[in-house]
Amino acid sequence: MSYYTTLRYFIEFSYNGKNYFGYQIQPDAITVQEELEKALSTILREEIKTTGAGRTDTGVHAKKIFAHFDTEQPVDEINLPYKLNSFLPPDISIKRIFKVKGDFHARFDAAYRTYEYYISLAKNPFTLESAWQHWKRPLDIHKMNEACKILFEYEDFTSFAKLKTDNKTNICKMYKAEWEQEGTELKFTVSANRFLRNMVRAIVGTMVEIGSGKIKPEDLRTIIEDKNRNAAGTSAPGHGLFLVDVGYEF
Repeated sequence: MSYYTTLRYFIEFSYNGKNYFGYQIQPDAITVQEELEKALSTILREEIKTTGAGRTDTGVHAKKIFAHFDTEQPVDEINLPYKLNSFLPPDISIKRIFKVKGDFHARFDAAYRTYEYYISLAKNPFTLESAWQHWKRPLDIHKMNEACKILFEYEDFTSFAKLKTDNKTNICKMYKAEWEQEGTELKFTVSANRFLRNMVRAIVGTMVEIGSGKIKPEDLRTIIEDKNRNAAGTSAPGHGLFLVDVGYEF
């Protein structure tokens, strides 16, 4: 593919992650990236590869995520989303497609990413696939928010990183971390310049241990400073996690 004839496009889309082993292509596993590339390649009649803003874990959802792809042909930015939505399964939805500069990158040019995690404090048959059902033991949201303030004291989140990954650095700049309660549902909103694999779920699992009284909020400092994944709590279930925003300066 010639550099001078290559056009780069961004895709804004969303998906329900229940049926997928995350976004990124994996051998012998169905992924969102595989479905997206298959649809694009079929419609545009050329082999299309995408680069996503991030790679969500198995079962994790995305309300707003971006990917870019390169092509040698101009695409119809109005009609292509409609064609893709007709081709893709119902749990993947294309919002818009737009042209960007040839070197603009969906992953590396993202200024921030924001996730939300949902916990149901009451047995709720309608949120079985979208929230962690944690109704057998109460959670102290005030203690969990005390712990949130501690997150801003650090930038090395090795203790919340999945082991044996290809991360070149475990440094992340935290912008927001807050728990809110609406009725019987807890929502954790966390925003940072980047996230490590499994990081949000590991933080939520540790926060739940704090909220249930197993450990104290101040114990979070020891966990982070230990730089050991085994020091933190068990990862929260993937189905309660949503990527809700990725920010760029277009």
